[in-house]
Amino acid sequence: MPEIQPLIDHGHTHFGENKVQEAFEKWSTIKKNNKSIKLHLLGRLQSNKVKTALNLFDYIHSLDSEKLAKKIANEELNQSKKIKLFIQVNFDNEEQKSGVSEDRLQDLYRYSLNIGLDVIGTMCIPPVSQNPEKYFKRLKILNDSLGLKELSMGMSSDYLIAAESEATFIRVGSSIFGERIKKF
Repeated sequence: MPEIQPLIDHGHTHFGENKVQEAFEKWSTIKKNNKSIKLHLLGRLQSNKVKTALNLFDYIHSLDSEKLAKKIANEELNQSKKIKLFIQVNFDNEEQKSGVSEDRLQDLYRYSLNIGLDVIGTMCIPPVSQNPEKYFKRLKILNDSLGLKELSMGMSSDYLIAAESEATFIRVGSSIFGERIKKF
C-alpha cells in the first residue's frame, strides 16, 4: 500500500494488475474505501476466475475466446454489473501469449456484441524481438475497421511508439514502480 497511496492521494484513478488473485489481495480494501478507483485486468483471465475478476475489475484487456466471452456475460447477469472489455489480438500466434488471431477477431467481436458484452477496444502485446510500431499500426487499423475507439497497447519500453499510434491505454507500471509494487 505505501507505494500506491501517493498516486491515489494525487488523484490517479486507473491501475492495472496482471493476476486476479494478487489483485484481489492488494485492491479489495483499497477499492472499497475509494470508489473512484478503476482497476484493469491486463493479464490472461482463466474462466474459473471470472466471478472473482468481475467482483473487482472495471476493465478486462484480455478477452480472447467465445468461451470466455460467454462466461463473462453470464457472470455480468449474476452480478448485475457491466464491465468494459478489450479483445486481445495475438498477431503472430505466439504460444506463450493469449489472444485471438487476427483472422478470428471480427467473429469474436460480433459474438461478444450479440451476447451483450461492452467491447470498447482491442489490445496487443507485440513480440519482444520485433519492432512494435508495425503491430500497433495493424491494431489501429483493425480497431478502426470495427468502429472501436479504445486501444490498449504499449508498455514502459515502447509507450512513445504506442502513443504515436493513438493508444488510449498504455501500461507503464514498471516505469513507475519497478519491482517494488509486488511487495505491497
